[in-house]
Parts: sequence; C-alpha cells; structure tokens
Amino acid sequence: MDNPLRLEVIVASTRPERFAPVVADWFVGAARARGEFDTGVIDLIDAGLPENLTDGPAAEAFRTRLAAADGFVAVTSEYNHGYPASLKTAFDTAKHEWRAKPVGFVSYGGLSGGLRAVEQLRQVVAELHMVSVRETVSFHQAKKQFDKSGQTHDGAAIDAADRMLTQLAWWATTLRSARTNTPYPS
Repeated sequence: MDNPLRLEVIVASTRPERFAPVVADWFVGAARARGEFDTGVIDLIDAGLPENLTDGPAAEAFRTRLAAADGFVAVTSEYNHGYPASLKTAFDTAKHEWRAKPVGFVSYGGLSGGLRAVEQLRQVVAELHMVSVRETVSFHQAKKQFDKSGQTHDGAAIDAADRMLTQLAWWATTLRSARTNTPYPS
C-alpha cells in the first residue's frame, strides 16, 4: 500500500508480572504481517501519563502520537470485571485526537476472556466519538492459550484477529478519507 494506515496498538496493563506483552506481541505480529498497516506500539507502562490528568511533556507526546494514527487496538486485561485504570487514564488524556477513528479490542483474562472489560470500553470510546469495530479477539484462560514462544494455536482467536484487522482497515481508510474531505464536527 502506498500510504499505509497508521495503527497504534495500546498495551493497557501496567501491573508487575503482567501477561500483556505476550498477547500484545502476538497481535502486533499479526498486524505487521498485513500490508495495509504501519503498526506501532504504545505501552502504557512506559507512557508516563499522570493519573491526575495534568498536562505535561508525556501527555503532549501521547496526544501527538494519537493524532498521527488512523486507528487503534487496545490490548486489555480484565481486573475485577473491568478494564485497567491505566487505559481509562489514556483515554481521558486526549480528546480530539481519538475522534472519527476506529478502535478494536484484544482482551484476555480468566473465564470471561476480558469480554466484560471490552463491553465497558465500548461505552467509553463511543463518548470519545470513536468507531468500535464489531469483531473482538478474546483469550479465555489466556496463559494456557500461548506456547513458550508466545504463539497461539487458538484458531478462533487467529480468525477473529484477521477479521478485526480487515474491519479496522476498512474503517480506517473510510474515516481517513472523510476526515481529509470534511473535518469532523466538534
């Protein structure tokens, strides 16, 4: 693709001994295997975003990176039937930079596979004027779904990732064109 879509994968968990890098690395590999995306990673453990939402160099750098993106994927765990506070801080740190852009979710956890967190996040991203793609990748009992090399043989997840990336590419292309032709109303 001559002008690839900029996809930012946001790694949400910041807990010590987190499983997030395993899931995120697998998904980033799937995204980078596709020609329509230029894929970057924003790991919230390294972002330095202040929890009290004060402005500063870290928040400005974060917003600049979001503004340059055409779409997003949040890789999120589920904690106590919800999403990590670090992800809410990330969403609340920016406003206009999220608007009229698609977002997909890769979730992981125990029996629910993080799906309760994703359903809550769909409400948050709607308020930010984002488009949540329908397809979701979910890993139930995630630590059992990956081998020692960080690969999964979960056919449903592999298929869901492919479908989600196809949907993200369609939405990102369509919305990039729309934002170029007609600025999104604030």
